[in-house]
Amino acid sequence: MKERIIFGYDAFVLPFTIGMIFIILYLGVGLVRIIAALSKEDRIKLVKSFVSPTLIKTIKDIIFDCLLHVKIFKKNLLLGYMHASIAFGWFMLIFIGHIEVMIYTPQRNGVLYYPVFFRYFVMETQETLRGAFFFFLMDFFLLMVLSGIGLAIYKRFKSRALGMRRTTRLSKRDTIALYALWAIFPLRLLAESFTADISGGSFLTKSINHLFHNFVNNSDHILPVWWAYSSALGIFLFALPFSRYMHIPTEMLLIVLRNAGIKSDNTREGFAETEIYSCSSCGICIDACPMTTQKKNLNNTTVYFLRFLRRRNKRKPIVPADKCLMCGKCVEMCPVGIDSCRLKQFKRSDVSENGAKADYTYLSSYSSNVKKGSKILYYSGCMTHLTPNIYNALFNVLDKANLEYEFLDKDGSICCGRPLMLSGRKEEAKGLIEKNSMLIKESGADILLVSCPICYKMFNEEYDLGKIKLLHHTQLIDSMIADKTLKINKSDKSFVFHDPCELGRGSNIYRQPRRVLTSQGRVVEANFNKKESICCGGSLGSLALSKPERDAITKHSIESLTYNKPDTIVTACPLCYKTFSQLSGTPVKDIAQVTAENLI
Repeated sequence: MKERIIFGYDAFVLPFTIGMIFIILYLGVGLVRIIAALSKEDRIKLVKSFVSPTLIKTIKDIIFDCLLHVKIFKKNLLLGYMHASIAFGWFMLIFIGHIEVMIYTPQRNGVLYYPVFFRYFVMETQETLRGAFFFFLMDFFLLMVLSGIGLAIYKRFKSRALGMRRTTRLSKRDTIALYALWAIFPLRLLAESFTADISGGSFLTKSINHLFHNFVNNSDHILPVWWAYSSALGIFLFALPFSRYMHIPTEMLLIVLRNAGIKSDNTREGFAETEIYSCSSCGICIDACPMTTQKKNLNNTTVYFLRFLRRRNKRKPIVPADKCLMCGKCVEMCPVGIDSCRLKQFKRSDVSENGAKADYTYLSSYSSNVKKGSKILYYSGCMTHLTPNIYNALFNVLDKANLEYEFLDKDGSICCGRPLMLSGRKEEAKGLIEKNSMLIKESGADILLVSCPICYKMFNEEYDLGKIKLLHHTQLIDSMIADKTLKINKSDKSFVFHDPCELGRGSNIYRQPRRVLTSQGRVVEANFNKKESICCGGSLGSLALSKPERDAITKHSIESLTYNKPDTIVTACPLCYKTFSQLSGTPVKDIAQVTAENLI
């Protein structure tokens, strides 16, 4: 029988080939647009990343995040397998297909469709039989992908079985791409099974081929099935740029740009556009979002905000960024690492430019009466001024340790600027930053001490304080207990620590507060803790959440905190302390209060 590799073409390859040419051109134009939108400095960073050790990290991240989906595996084994089996399995089918072409039909190298339809064009010969191992691998990885597709179909209807309470609602574009994707691999299995007695196969395709022989004439069905397979691929490729599956190519670009040190500076162009299209709409952020304690807020979650940006919706320019608590949990849980809070902040900034401007002329006449030369300068900030028992307890601790300190904003506070930043008023926040920076540096202090994580994050990220060391009071108390400056009485009480959003996820301070509490009693953990800690609901980040909506979030957080029935809920944020105290049946204290009570 004459080998089909002599000709190597059939009209059924056209849907795939045309779709592939379209997507290559589309991605090429998109890549040029994104790079062109980067600043000159960012383009230099990008070029340098390809000739530095960063490249090794980038390749590793692409393999681990885009193909193996390790981040999802760590959170949910079954969900991780579902994503990895499809991504890695499909990649291996493509990779091995190219290897087969290079070995057995080198004259077809570079032919776009040939590796994809290799089983149709190449007959099983003495030469190809030596590649039986490749036949086995192709069947193995095809089975892997099919198992992932099966799980994906099951998840669409029974998401809880895979650890997800909710999944993302599909748009019409997503639906077309999804059904095409689901069809590709079953059709590939049928196509390669129909030709397995001609072109070769392994345990999967040959077994099905033998089964078909009992019912149908294989030769009559070969071309229709290959046409169906090619058409499914073509439809998927044409639908890909307009669906959530655009994340497949853009996620790799996102990793390259991010590892080069590039960040978004707007909500639309350059790096930001890469972030927007890298969202796979997996829905993990929906379950993570504290607002989804009420179903009416599902549309305000990050996945729908990114979809909103992708569609360039201009009818409601800030929705759904306005309700967001900016707690950062969606960012922490996102397997792609999209900094959605940053994008929301920029979107708010776009809107706030047209809003009324506040009067900050009072700043020019504001002065501080602190004595210069004290080693520690304490800044309470707005929220700690509203909860004075926190700084009173902290001062008792500092006095017990014989530490000298000055109270910068004792007679009135200039806000750190974080609320303005969160509302998108960055330019107005600069005035506060400049004034506070001047007062802090003029004090001559070595340490700036704060009790508010919101202030801590702001000072840490937006201020230039020179050699002045920034400390949250949990860090200072921890160090004083460690070096025996403080002597503590250990009780038999049990404590649960609530990780404030800006202290934990925002500043990565987890160990110090737990060490402080362990020295004073028994620490139990919340149902959701550390990086998965639930926002207290009082966040200054939301511009539109109502009191009942906030209360629902607070109660949900308290349920998590009291999961192990602690004697006391302990936090290290004045806003969390104030919010929990209003609704909790379990006593709530700041970590400074607990420490002050247990001083010897």
